[in-house]
Amino acid sequence: MSIRIVLCDDHQIIREGLRSLLDKQTDMKVVGEATNGHEAITLAGKETPDVIVMDVAMPDLNGIAAARRLRQEQPRLKILALSMHSDRRFVTGMLEAGASGYLLKDCAFSELANAIRTVATGGLYISPRIAGSVLQEFVRHTKPTRSKPQKIELTSREEEILQLIAEGKSTKDIAADLHVSVKTVETHRTHIMHKVGAHNVAALTKFAIREGFTTLEG
Repeated sequence: MSIRIVLCDDHQIIREGLRSLLDKQTDMKVVGEATNGHEAITLAGKETPDVIVMDVAMPDLNGIAAARRLRQEQPRLKILALSMHSDRRFVTGMLEAGASGYLLKDCAFSELANAIRTVATGGLYISPRIAGSVLQEFVRHTKPTRSKPQKIELTSREEEILQLIAEGKSTKDIAADLHVSVKTVETHRTHIMHKVGAHNVAALTKFAIREGFTTLEG
């Protein structure tokens, strides 16, 4: 029985290249493509894939936020991150959100195929090039400290709005995208600013980039 796969990446050429290679595998079948986290969530509900190969930095809804929602809605679904970012924030963010693996986009296809088979059967796969960073993060979090900084907790909706603000969308556009009122967006923005200690949009954007909600790439 073939491993059913959904590809989620905002670059069409990446999706087309991966589909072409994966469909040549006798034990794999690409059942759909998504360009952002929202589409991935919708497509996962329709196609019930075994594995989603997902980019991390995407417009509208990034891979970390999407992974968190997917794990809540479909606990048996396996998520494999495929990203150009080796930064510890992105790696640990995806793993904490429920991803079963993390690969870099410059990996060989044989490694990707092996990673898909590994996570599909319940295993965990981390690219050897970033495994050290994951271990360091684990050690850092488990080492006892006198004063451990408190992690800022945002709701899934607040994370979504934060990303859209950081991407330069207006309050009106965000309200239209999320099908809510302008007042609702403004209320969420106020709560976010209070939680992160930001006093303006520039500070919010800086926080969003630092914490991996979005990037400066086009």
